[in-house]
Amino acid sequence: MTQPEFRAEARPKRYPPPEFPPRRPALFARMPPAVFPSILGLLGLALAVRLALGRLGRDPGPGDLLAGVAVALWAFAAFAYGMKLVRRPGVVVEELRTLPGRSGLAASTMGGMVAAGLVAAYSIPAAAVLLVLALVCHGVLAILLLRLLLGLPPEARAVNPTLHLSLVGIIVGAAPALAVGWGWLAEALFWVALPIAAAIWALSLRQFLAAAPPAPLRPLLAIHLAPAALLGSVAGLLAKPELGFVFAGLGVVYAILLVVAGRWLLAAGVSAFWGAFTFPLAALATALMVNGGVWFWPGVLLTALVLVVIPLITWWVLKRWPGGRLAAATNAAEA
Repeated sequence: MTQPEFRAEARPKRYPPPEFPPRRPALFARMPPAVFPSILGLLGLALAVRLALGRLGRDPGPGDLLAGVAVALWAFAAFAYGMKLVRRPGVVVEELRTLPGRSGLAASTMGGMVAAGLVAAYSIPAAAVLLVLALVCHGVLAILLLRLLLGLPPEARAVNPTLHLSLVGIIVGAAPALAVGWGWLAEALFWVALPIAAAIWALSLRQFLAAAPPAPLRPLLAIHLAPAALLGSVAGLLAKPELGFVFAGLGVVYAILLVVAGRWLLAAGVSAFWGAFTFPLAALATALMVNGGVWFWPGVLLTALVLVVIPLITWWVLKRWPGGRLAAATNAAEA
């Protein structure tokens, strides 16, 4: 009886021994973009609170304080991601391949636009520089995303709500543009964003009717509210009251649908995707107050509600940033 022959390829593979102590990534090397949607919500909340206090004739101090905290938080997060980007620029394309990374990067530049609007109350030149920088960076991210999507097979190009952030997010720059005196830019951003938002809404509705999203991704459906609210705000600021009323009403209807479907929407439990609830709600509150009339007091009441909800969600997300829990949960790339 012959002995069995053992081939070299049948031998067990050798693996390197585990590092001890474990290797620690460099500072900010795995900074998660998923922090930005919640920070964007906090910036939007500051804008809504400042507007509500101004319209009610109250002391603007609390709104200014909240604006200072939100802008400082965004600036720190932007600096942290900038350090990651300097270490390895190619990390951006890797982030764009995942939904948390894609939505986070778009929210980061949108946050820069909102920050520019808040800063405009103190320095027009600084606000103008920040606005231009945010718009340019947002445009570059949108081009990179489109290039990435065009390189994928057709079945991998499914429409999802995060496309609103990447392709319609420029509308956030309209209000700051008016604040720095660039009415022509605000008008252009409005008419560019409107058809893109309508197309994404139509494609998303068709896709939703064909198959509902899985439970973990359902909170992203709240993002569809943001374009309606932002378009409503900008229309009101541009003295287009009819369009402002229509978009504000559309936002209210969609918000009611989200509340009715709340149990289904939150079936997967708390996650970083809950940041998708923050900025659309803040934007809707602002849109209602900007358009005034029958919308004013509902806008004030919504501002009071989100004054509790948005900080809670933001704190839940941000406290998972240190230690790498948020990066691991959202599959953030490492530089």
